Amino acid sequence: MKKLNRIPTSKIERASKLITTGAKVGMNYVKYYGDKLVNPEEEAKQRLNESNAEDIYDSLKQLKGSALKVAQMLSMEKNIMPQAYVEKFSLAQFSVPALSAPLVVKTFRQYFGKAPDQLYDKFEPEATNAATIGQVHRAEKDGKKLAVKIQYPGVAGSVRSDLALVKPIAMKMFNIQAKDSDHYFKEVEDKLIEETDYELEVRQSKELSEACQHIPNLQFPGYYENLSSQRVITMDWMEGEHLSEFTAHNTDPEKANRLGQALWDFYMYQIHRLRKVHADPHPGNFLVSPDVKLSVLDFGCVKHIPDEFYTPYFELADENNLQDPFLFKRKLQELEILKPGDSPEETAFFTELFHQLLSLFTQPFNRDVFDFSDEKFFGDIAALGERFAKDTKLRNMNGSRGSKHFIYMNRTFFGLYNLLHDLRANNIEIRRFETL
Repeated sequence: MKKLNRIPTSKIERASKLITTGAKVGMNYVKYYGDKLVNPEEEAKQRLNESNAEDIYDSLKQLKGSALKVAQMLSMEKNIMPQAYVEKFSLAQFSVPALSAPLVVKTFRQYFGKAPDQLYDKFEPEATNAATIGQVHRAEKDGKKLAVKIQYPGVAGSVRSDLALVKPIAMKMFNIQAKDSDHYFKEVEDKLIEETDYELEVRQSKELSEACQHIPNLQFPGYYENLSSQRVITMDWMEGEHLSEFTAHNTDPEKANRLGQALWDFYMYQIHRLRKVHADPHPGNFLVSPDVKLSVLDFGCVKHIPDEFYTPYFELADENNLQDPFLFKRKLQELEILKPGDSPEETAFFTELFHQLLSLFTQPFNRDVFDFSDEKFFGDIAALGERFAKDTKLRNMNGSRGSKHFIYMNRTFFGLYNLLHDLRANNIEIRRFETL
């Protein structure tokens, strides 16, 4: 894969890149309108999605940073995005062009005043993995195998301007009205800025890995603060393959359930015991070790869960509460799904919509054991999402609903469900975390 010698860092450069991409997308639509005149519309739309996904991804992978991070987040929404986008954007999880060796050396000199070969006994200039915000290199020091994560230049300073560029697209996609959108985008902006603070990530990594180290079949790298900085993290090298690579070849249900249970326990323990959670559950952040344990990487995105959100959120996960109309409506109000200014029509519409959604999505919480390989469960979620996407009545209403905390909590659960489904984990004990 071609190495990058520079990354656009100024607002003008980054905006120009996206404008050029927009022109390409426009041409793709011109071709689509001609294509569907002579071919079935479904086939033409598929080719349009493939062309747009490729052009958009090719642009974002050169920009890197928060623009590419948004694409990665969208790739986890398998029931919202067309498959062509999911497949292309999922490459952002751990496979994008890396920085050239001179740029790597420049970054080290900026933050340590030394080249990498002056800090480590061995340092491989070629990156082993490159993703949205940084890339990883192998190194050794004092006989220890290390992973060194280096942040791309300009990422931290471009978060706000990148979000301003992608905001109109997101608002259209999720039917968000401008006057109600600021607190949602501020939540995303704050989290993306946190992800660029590698000193914060080291502190979060040490805190959460220590708190969760007793959970069976989990393991965490050690972190080295003396070899880390605001833009560089040094940690133990963890042997294994990415979770997506493992799921592609695994046929052993016992291994799938062992890893799936570890994953579920990890997330439930964080949410219910610690009230904070690793909110970036994509396959690139997990490795499967040779002895089939789950290695957890990258605590850059950690969501703190306030009590005023946690309590009603999980009260609505109880199927008994879903059957109490008065309680259900009150919890929707507490979670800002129903608003004081709603008309009777809006109140009735969104009450019914979220009752359908929660009745389906919370099924695992109302079972002792759940089968995440169940194709019907995930098919029903996809069908519900498709029905809502085509609902003209919904598109004409204000989609700016719900507490800002839904953004990363829902991202966490959608990601977790999809990982467990990819694993084909079919025997997950839902409440086992309570005994840990």
